[in-house]
Order: sequence, then structure tokens, then C-alpha cells
Amino acid sequence: MSTLTANKTGNFTDNGLFPASDVMLDLKNIKKVYPTPKGDYTVLENLNLQIKKEEFVTIIGHSGCGKTTMLSMIAGLNEISGGNISVLGKHIKGPGPDRGVIFQAPSLMPWMTSLQNVLLGVNQVFPDATKAQRNDIAKYYLQKVGLEDAFHKRASELSQGMQQRVGIARAFAIKPKVLLLDEPFGMLDSLTRGELQDILIEIWNKEKITAVMITHDVDEAIFLADRVVMMTSGPRAKIGDVLEIDFERPRTRKAVLEHDDYYKYRKHLIDFLEH
Repeated sequence: MSTLTANKTGNFTDNGLFPASDVMLDLKNIKKVYPTPKGDYTVLENLNLQIKKEEFVTIIGHSGCGKTTMLSMIAGLNEISGGNISVLGKHIKGPGPDRGVIFQAPSLMPWMTSLQNVLLGVNQVFPDATKAQRNDIAKYYLQKVGLEDAFHKRASELSQGMQQRVGIARAFAIKPKVLLLDEPFGMLDSLTRGELQDILIEIWNKEKITAVMITHDVDEAIFLADRVVMMTSGPRAKIGDVLEIDFERPRTRKAVLEHDDYYKYRKHLIDFLEH
């Protein structure tokens, strides 16, 4: 793991360790303003963050600090009021297949089967592939999330955890450059949550997609991430601190919990959140 030094704003110091060719996602001076009857409300201001190719970054902060706003701006679903966001040096101008999103609620078409739901994205992103090839892609990712017996089950027949598995399969199947995750396990029980964290990280290890995930769960943030980004409380939220997680990959939950640094990392994050 490379040692990148971050200052308190989350900007990397210019020490040659973070060249532009390594940057997948670049947020520069991001600002988000919502007009209200009482005047403008600034959710985010002066937010700067660089995320490397193949890096897994988790983002934590109090409710209302603008985490989801930031993620939806990266996804191209929310207009940027100031600054710019680029993927591989190209400014984003709305949603695109280079960014896959997994939401807290998977938003499936309830009348469609698991396979049909995954194919919705695959058919759009791979229009030149044959029908058989597109089916193979969708089935491959559904198998990866443990749904090989549920290809033809309607989404409305699936449990919440199984629906979120379809959401994970759908996001990976479009082969995005960046995977955006907005508390994807927040509504699940702890056992299902642990299972899906393991599935997510297993597929991510294989695919090596840059991932940015919002979570309220400190342990989840540490277990999954290469770096944990901490946001200040809003309004005018920005990056408050960045914590390097120096655990080897692939990781097991047991190895992480038994690591000497685990509780040090945990204390650092909780101390930040309590201030």
C-alpha cells in the first residue's frame, strides 16, 4: 500500500506520490447551494478530494453533512453549483455508464425478474453484444452475488437482502469505472449486512473498480476501505480528515478485528465524529 500524505482538507501534498495518471475521480472546489425562501443554503463548500484508480474509499460524517449530495453529484444526478468533478480527467456532465450506483433501496422494477432487472443496464451499455452475450454477463454477476437460483424470480418475490444482491449485480454488470454506494446495507439486519459486505469486497477485489461508499457504520468503513474520508458537519461541509487504512488485501473480518491498529483506527474515527 502506498503511503499518501493527506492534509486536513483531504488534499494530497504535492510530493510526487499521487500523479494525475493515478487519479480516477477528482473533485475540485465543489460547492452545492440550494435556494430556499430564506435565502441560499450552502450544503457543501470548498470540497476537494482525489480518489485513485482501483481504490476503495468510504465516507463518513453526521447526517446532514452532504454525503449523499456529494455522491449524487458524482453520479451526475444532482447539479454542481461550483467547482468540477472529473473521471479520468474528463468533466462529468450528467449520469453515464462510467459510474454505477448502488442505493440504500435497490429501486428494482418489481414486476421484472432478477435477470431482467440486471439486463436493463447491460442492454444499454453493451448494445453491440449478442443477446446470448448480454444474458451471460447478467447471469455471471447474479451468480457472483449468490442468486443463481433466482434468475427468473420477480423482484417483488425477493427479500430485502436478495433485492440488494440484485442491485449489486446490476451495478457491477455495466462494468463502470467508478462504483458509487450510498449506504447499500443500511436497511439490512447485521447478519445479511455482513454477508453482503463480504460479497461486495470479493467482487471488488476481482474487478478492481474504483469504489466510493457512504456509510454511518465505523466498523464497515474500516473493514472495506483503503482510506476513510471524514466530512465536517454542515452547512458548508467539506473534507475534515482522511485516515489511511493499512490492512493487507484480501481481508478477512477476523484478521481485521485482530489487527493491532484496528482499535486505534476506530478511536480516531469516533473521536472525529464526536467533536
